[in-house]
Amino acid sequence: MDQDTNPEAEQSILEKTRLQKSHELLTCIIRTPPFSYIHLELLTNPPDAAVELDNLQVKSYCTAALRQFLGLTGTAIPLDVLKVSGSECWIRVPREDLGSFAAALTAWKGTNDGGIESLLRIKQCSDWLGAMVGSNGQEQLWNN
Repeated sequence: MDQDTNPEAEQSILEKTRLQKSHELLTCIIRTPPFSYIHLELLTNPPDAAVELDNLQVKSYCTAALRQFLGLTGTAIPLDVLKVSGSECWIRVPREDLGSFAAALTAWKGTNDGGIESLLRIKQCSDWLGAMVGSNGQEQLWNN
């Protein structure tokens, strides 16, 4: 019998591969993301006021809220306006600043322009943009 081939070992290997139903193709470790994402909604009083957001308004409202809550330190928090659509918008802030940003926006009293009060409300926030976008469709399903 040849030293290199062992029929019992080969049989054992064949049985193991037959019993194994799945194979690991890729292992991926997801690290802590550098940014957090926030979905905001503009609320107005009276509710039927036809006010639409734009990038500059969103940046102005967020800066005012941060300045009121944290002073000059708050205005140093970088934020990126990703999308504005009607009365909703999506922004990105550094992950470590999400708590401060959310607290500032929650404590902000809003604006009053010509008798129309405007306020930004946080609809949702997450470290993963895909999770927020996917759940947006779920809300529409139950409200329509």
